[in-house]
Amino acid sequence: MGKIIYLIGQRFGRLVVVSKADGEKGGHSMWNCICDCGRKTKVRGSHLLSGDTLSCGCLGREMARERGLKHGMYETPTYASWRSMKNRCTNSNNPAYKNYGERGITVCERWNKFENFLADMGEKPKGLTIERTDNNSGYSPENCYYATTKEQNRNTRRNRIIKYDGREQCLAAWAEEIGISRESLGHRLKKYPPQIAFNM
Repeated sequence: MGKIIYLIGQRFGRLVVVSKADGEKGGHSMWNCICDCGRKTKVRGSHLLSGDTLSCGCLGREMARERGLKHGMYETPTYASWRSMKNRCTNSNNPAYKNYGERGITVCERWNKFENFLADMGEKPKGLTIERTDNNSGYSPENCYYATTKEQNRNTRRNRIIKYDGREQCLAAWAEEIGISRESLGHRLKKYPPQIAFNM
């Protein structure tokens, strides 16, 4: 009874314990509480005593709303892009993790905070996606830009990258720049070095 007397009537954050709940959860005593917002809830005693539970859930929702009000971007394409970027680099359950986090692709510390990402990259233009200049390096202001699908497809590890005149581009980009087909340029490069193949 001593433990019951100790908890009943006690306040833990927004919760006030009113009685002991029937049954247990995982071998732990449960307690009936009333939150300051008026909602009734059952909470594990150890969570009350440790401070892990301070409300019926309303406190967390209010804090989330306050964070949302800071930039008002939680339901925007820009926020979705930032969240997806972090997820594929840190969540091993993400289908894309093997091509990102598992390869050592990381998100810079500054971009762990959405507001910094927004300040550096701006809002995501319609039809564009975040891309890395160097596919073997992580996400950072110095290595990222918003790209078209065409640009992104050309910047994959599968593409053949050719260095010429101090620049590096995939075969398709060079072919487009010099005005011939990708197949023709590829055929030339099988026989000649870029210095010759690009100027025939």
